[in-house]
Amino acid sequence: MIRINRETDYATAILGLMAGRPGERFSAAWLAEQRGLPPAMVSKILKQLVRCQLLGSHRGAKGGYSLARPAESISIAQVVRAIEGPIALTDCIEGGGQACQYSPYCAISSNWSRINDAFYQALEGVSIKDMSEPLSPEHPSLRGIDIRIKSAVS
Repeated sequence: MIRINRETDYATAILGLMAGRPGERFSAAWLAEQRGLPPAMVSKILKQLVRCQLLGSHRGAKGGYSLARPAESISIAQVVRAIEGPIALTDCIEGGGQACQYSPYCAISSNWSRINDAFYQALEGVSIKDMSEPLSPEHPSLRGIDIRIKSAVS
C-alpha cells in the first residue's frame, strides 16, 4: 500500500488551517489545540516546514509561525518532500540503477519512473489552498459517491 505518513497528514492539516487565515502568525500550541494534535508533534512538524521554507518562524511578542508564501503556491508535493523526503515509489526511482542488483536486466524501472512522475505531478497540482477548501458537490471525484458508499456497505 502506498501511504503518506502520519506527520505528512498532520502537516497538511496544519497548513490548511493556516491557509484559512493568510498573513496571520500562529503559535505551535494554538495549532496543536485547534487540530487536536500532540504539541510536541506539531512543534517537530513546524520546524521541518520552516527548514524547507514552507513556513516562516518569527521571534518575539508577536512571534509564531506563518506561511512563507501564499497557500496556492505551496503544493502537496512540497509538503510530502518536506516531511518524508523525495517522492519515490520504488527503490530504483530513488537510487537509480545502483539501488537494485537486477537493474541491468530490468525493463520495468523506466515504467516505474513514468508512474512516479505522474504521481508527483498529481501531488504538485494540488495546493494547500485547495486542501483547505471542501470540494464542491459537482467535483468529478465526488460523482456517484453515494452509489459507491452504498455498494461498499452492502
